[in-house]
Amino acid sequence: MGFDRNRAEKAVANTGNQGIEQAMDWLMEHENDPDIDEPYVPPVAKVLGGEAESQMSTEQSTPADATEGGDMLYNEEDDSSKQPMTEEEKLEQVRRLEELMRVKQAERRERERAEEVDREKSRRKHGQELQQIRQKLQDDDMKKLSDQRMKEKMEDKMARQRVKDKIARDREERAQKFGVGGTQSVATSSQPAQPSPSSPTSQGPPATKRDYDMSKIQVRLLDGTTLTTVFKAQEPLAAVRVYVQVNGNTPEGQDFTLLSPYPRHVYTELDMEKPLKELGLVPTAVLVVIKK
Repeated sequence: MGFDRNRAEKAVANTGNQGIEQAMDWLMEHENDPDIDEPYVPPVAKVLGGEAESQMSTEQSTPADATEGGDMLYNEEDDSSKQPMTEEEKLEQVRRLEELMRVKQAERRERERAEEVDREKSRRKHGQELQQIRQKLQDDDMKKLSDQRMKEKMEDKMARQRVKDKIARDREERAQKFGVGGTQSVATSSQPAQPSPSSPTSQGPPATKRDYDMSKIQVRLLDGTTLTTVFKAQEPLAAVRVYVQVNGNTPEGQDFTLLSPYPRHVYTELDMEKPLKELGLVPTAVLVVIKK
């Protein structure tokens, strides 16, 4: 049947010489054993043709010798039990063994196929679990990033609101301060001016410098567009920067400053607290937004 003598002897010995089918089953189950091709050494007590066989032959021969004509009867029975198999019986036995081998091989293939299916299912299940774990980790990271961005936006919004509140308070304080001073100046100017007797009659009034209280600011943004609005001359330059942050298209989180093109001057954080009038940005001025 294609098995070598060493494997056949092992199969017969390990199945207790119970028959061909049992030996075939043992070979099919143990054909992948690492020691299947090691030389077979039979135990001394189970050697075929050993003491047990000689004892049996002795016991069988003793009564035959005591009986007259026993040798003839024993020889006839032994010859009849050892009759050779016919060709048809041999072919039938080979066919039966081949069919048994095919059945065993089919069962083994089916068993291996079922095991492979189980392994594939286990592998897919494990892969799905890993994918779910990865997806959960990604979702957690995205949530943390979203919360962090939301927190940064809220902090930036609160900072802008604080700047707006400060600017509003400064405006109110300046309005109150300069409102009182303006009233006094108006009252003083309402009194008729007394001509100086020492001044010659031909001399005209002295030239007065005009005091501007408003400033028209044009701001050129990063993309080339412009914003134009009017500020009070006493407002700080920070008011212009806040106006650009709120109304311009500057990317969120982009830090920038302002530049005066002519004469060229980049304004610092200290300049942001100075009034427009002190910086010479009245009555009109052009500023350019630049990145820090």
